[in-house]
This record gives sequence, structure tokens and C-alpha cells, in this order.
Amino acid sequence: MNRSVVVTGIGLVTPLGTSKLETWNNLINSVCGISKLEGEQFEKLPCKVAGLVPKTLSSEHIFKPHELRHVNKGTVYALHAAHEAVKDSKLELENSDIKSRVGVTVGMGMTEMDYIYETGKILETKGPSRVSPFFIPRILTNMAAGLISIKYGANGPNHSVSTACATGLHSVGDAFRIIKYGDADAMICGSAEACIYPLSLAGFSKARALATKFNDCPWKASRPFDSKRDGFVMGEGAGIIVLEEAEHARKRGARIYSEILGYGMSGDAYHPTAPSENGRGAKLAMSAALRDAKTSPKDVQYVNAHATSTPLGDAVENAAVKTVFDGCQNFKISSFKGALGHLQGAAGSVELALTVLACYNGVYPPTINIEGLTEEFTLDYVPNAAKIWKSADRRIALKNSFGFGGTNASLVVASV
Repeated sequence: MNRSVVVTGIGLVTPLGTSKLETWNNLINSVCGISKLEGEQFEKLPCKVAGLVPKTLSSEHIFKPHELRHVNKGTVYALHAAHEAVKDSKLELENSDIKSRVGVTVGMGMTEMDYIYETGKILETKGPSRVSPFFIPRILTNMAAGLISIKYGANGPNHSVSTACATGLHSVGDAFRIIKYGDADAMICGSAEACIYPLSLAGFSKARALATKFNDCPWKASRPFDSKRDGFVMGEGAGIIVLEEAEHARKRGARIYSEILGYGMSGDAYHPTAPSENGRGAKLAMSAALRDAKTSPKDVQYVNAHATSTPLGDAVENAAVKTVFDGCQNFKISSFKGALGHLQGAAGSVELALTVLACYNGVYPPTINIEGLTEEFTLDYVPNAAKIWKSADRRIALKNSFGFGGTNASLVVASV
């Protein structure tokens, strides 16, 4: 329980880029990765915008052409991000002793609903003999974790989380505890998501969750905290992080991006899709993470919000943060979803990776598309442009992720 855990590798595939560096540079330069959905299949949908991974992403160095037919797009993104993260960490996975102490925790919120739908039609019209033998492996949400484990020969704990939009942060938090409890020395962890299809868009639209007022200006559609926010914008991608026990990392001379200090979880116990209006679940998760980190709210200089650009969700989180950080004057808060959209199952790990880079580089990334605030939004949301993060002490940040079902996660990270 006294083992310290650090970040030594980061890999990203997002609407802002197909690598860690490209995504980071676009984020801090206030670039928006959201675009209009093109194609006849999207014409009847109320929401016609999304955050798509750039088409420049190449899979040739990871998959053979025939292999791509057997894995879902989210798993492809996860393998890409894992490739970058492991390479970035310079973690050597050569002998069996090392491999037995390296594990994988990679989750996914939803799988390919359209693939299930199309296979259902094949079953109905052509019979069971025409169903693909790869159907089940392709739709399993733990398959990304399995394939990453196979690729690197990681024989340590193999675990997959699926907690809706909190998946990514739960994945990293669980990996943090696996190392802290001594069950592994290193973990390849994070999450992926790729479910931008007419069926999922229609479902979220019927739930009145998606942005619909900015179809002709997609770069303005996702606007966390802003007075004109009207829903979230679906995004896709993957964020994979390599965590290591601190002494294990130092002995091999690894670059250390940050230290994970604490992890907290809670449940709203309130409603399947709406957050509790008093923000109790969010407050419990943040307080638990700070307690686990042995860190006072006054020591936290930055909060990376879940803030998805929904009217209720942003307001509840804003109020919860103000309660937990009551009396704290010198912290900033921002949301990356104006630039990325909401990557759902991948959101937590992607945004945590970027928060780690914020601590490492000494930059507060911006919340883009803030044009006006209502009276309850009184914090410093780093509106529209990045700011330099100067600190005489360690830079400490808290990251939030919340999901349908009332599941909440918070994680505290710090510069080293």
C-alpha cells in the first residue's frame, strides 16, 4: 500500500490527432476536432456533428488487412494508442519474469451497435450459418485488453472496465491500485470508444442528450459551461497510459510524466441517466480521491472537469466543485470536450492523459466556445485560450469522470 505509482508512457488517438503530440498541440492551441457528419444515413438525425478520428490514421504497422475485419474500430484505436504508449515508456517486455509483472486494464463503454444490428439482419434473412465466427469476439468490450495483452505478452492482471463515460478513469484508477497493492509492477491501462453510428446517435437524440443547435457550425456545438450549451457531441478515440511502480521506473531510468496520488469512486444512487441534482455523488468521488491522495483541496491548482456541455450535467458538476473547493481561490477548471467532443468510454483516459501533460508541461489547457456564463458559473474556466501554469510547489490536478447509471470517478495527479 506504500508503493508510489507514476506515469511513464502516453498514447492518444483522438479527433484532434493520431498521436500524443498532435492531440496536445492542437488542444492548447484551441483547435476544435468536431466536424459535420456527411452521408445519407445521418440526414434524418437531429444531431449532425461529431468528433471523428482523422482519416490519416494508418493501421498497417499494427494489423494485416484481413485482421481488420475481425476487430471493432474501438479496439483498433486502443491498439494504436497502446503502441505509442509502450514505445513512449521504453518499457522492455522481453523475458518472462518481466512479462509476469506487467498487466493490462483497458475498458470500453459501448461496442459496435450497428455491427450487431447488421448481424441480426443476416441471421433473420440468411440464417445462422451466415453469422461470422468473429461476431462474438468483435463485440466483446474486453477484447481490446485481451489483444493488447497478447501483443505484448503481458501475463499480469488482465482486466476490463465498462462503466459508461467513467470507464477510462476507472480503468486507470483500478490499474493504479493493482500496482499499489503489489499485484503488478507496470500496467498498460486506459480505454477506447468508437460508436458514432446512426443507431447510437438516434438513441442519444431521443434521450435529448445531444447538441442540435449548431449543425451548421460544428466547431461551436460542444460548449462546456457556456450559457448556450444544449447537449454533448459524440466523439471517438482511445487513450492508453503506462503506469509503473515508482522505484521500478527510476531503476530503469524512465521519463516520469507525473505521479498518481489518489483515486475515489462513488454512486449517485439517483437516476439511470441524470446526475443527482445536489451533486452528492460527484462530491463523494472528489473527496474520496483527495483523501486517498492525502491532499487538501487547497493544494489542488487545477480541476479537469467531466463537463460534457449538457445544461444539467455541467451545472451539477460546477456546484459540486464549488462545494468541495469552498474557500480555495487559486485553482482553475476547464473541460476538453469543447475541442474533442465527448469520447464517452474513452473520455476519462484521454482527458487524464492530457491532464498529465498539463502538469508535466506547466500549461492550463482551455475550455473553448465559452461566449457567455450564467450567474452560477463564477470559477476560472480558462476560457478559449491556454494559460501558463506557474507554481512554486508541485503542480497538482484533480480529474473527474461521471457516467450513466450514476457512476463517478475522480483521480489526483501531480508533477514530480
